[in-house]
Amino acid sequence: MRTDGSTRGPTVNTLLLDIDGTLIDSNEAHARAWADIFHEHGWPEITWQQVQPLIGMGGDKLLPQLTGVSAESARGKRLSKERNEHFLAAYAPSLRAFPRVRELLEAVRERGIKRVVATSAGDAELSTLLEIANIADLLTEETNKDDAGGKSKPDPNIIVAALEKANARPEEAIMLGDTPYDVEAAGKAGVRTIAVRCGGWGDEKLKGAIAIFADPAELLDRIRETPLALSRGSGVRGLGSAG
Repeated sequence: MRTDGSTRGPTVNTLLLDIDGTLIDSNEAHARAWADIFHEHGWPEITWQQVQPLIGMGGDKLLPQLTGVSAESARGKRLSKERNEHFLAAYAPSLRAFPRVRELLEAVRERGIKRVVATSAGDAELSTLLEIANIADLLTEETNKDDAGGKSKPDPNIIVAALEKANARPEEAIMLGDTPYDVEAAGKAGVRTIAVRCGGWGDEKLKGAIAIFADPAELLDRIRETPLALSRGSGVRGLGSAG
């Protein structure tokens, strides 16, 4: 684990959860699905390796950055729809959650902390991802791209929407994510982030996080060293509170 020394703060009552690359080993699959569609539609030069660093953004940003096609155009909407269908059919069946993801959410629930998904995935994709992760029954709320007003991470829209659904103030929440886009989006909304490296990003790119773990299993093993150690109902003031 790496921390920046700022893991102390108000008691946390809400955990905001990214899914892809954080709870499920799916970032490469998303990149390959996009590359497949690009190849079919006239961009054979775009490789999945070029796409992967942009996974964590939504299609509203990824698509125009790589192709110049607006995600809101008729062509952009068709490409996004095909990509979603292709991902679910060709890649999702082979995806797996990272080890001990369900245990982690159970531990968070036991501490009285709300569990709220904050993802730019659409309904069908989110439903599939939650089934793969086996955590749907452990969630308090869900937010998806429809809640983000068309603006994915690193814009803060999805984080703000998740906070509203949880009825939580930014200082009472922690974001769990795997990309710099998670860290940036949460920071813009005033939320601290705990990051994991299992999505493929290194410490330098995740440096805005208050702590960085290898994966959900390491976070679970060391949860007492994080703001998630204290629940809203514990009767104990936040880490570092005085008097």
